[in-house]
Amino acid sequence: MRPSFTSLNKMSKFFDFTVKDIKNQDWNLNTLKGKVVLVVNVASKCGFTKQYAGLEELYKQYKDRDFTIVGCPCNQFAGQEPGNEDQIQEFCQSNFGVSFPLTAKLDVNGDKEAPIYKFLKESQPGLLGMKRVKWNFEKFLVDREGNVVKRYASLTEPKAIAADIEKLL
Repeated sequence: MRPSFTSLNKMSKFFDFTVKDIKNQDWNLNTLKGKVVLVVNVASKCGFTKQYAGLEELYKQYKDRDFTIVGCPCNQFAGQEPGNEDQIQEFCQSNFGVSFPLTAKLDVNGDKEAPIYKFLKESQPGLLGMKRVKWNFEKFLVDREGNVVKRYASLTEPKAIAADIEKLL
């Protein structure tokens, strides 16, 4: 069953959306209002999966300063996130000690893309105005007001984002 998401009805801020969390419960992102947020589409069987360790380090470093990470499992890139939500959460915790929140599995591109991803991509298009997510571990940085301020390619290591996070805290 596909998770349901708030539709994109003239929403202009990240915090206006509701998604399903990893336990398939509605999660109103308004609960993150006032925090700096890094949104990342993640996968367990990707060459970039090792970035979970760096993401967790960033989270631990800044979480007490109103920063969080939202990991969004996605299976759209070479089937690299095949598990269900319980398997994904177990993998993240046991292999990387992930303690930042995860959403339920979602699509970041295509006809069934999650509205939150439509918003992120329209707010910060990629290279040459590209509106699609190119691969796993693409990252979007959201300021305390819910504006998407920067987009990072999959190759960008989490530690390279620390200076941009610092500026927003």
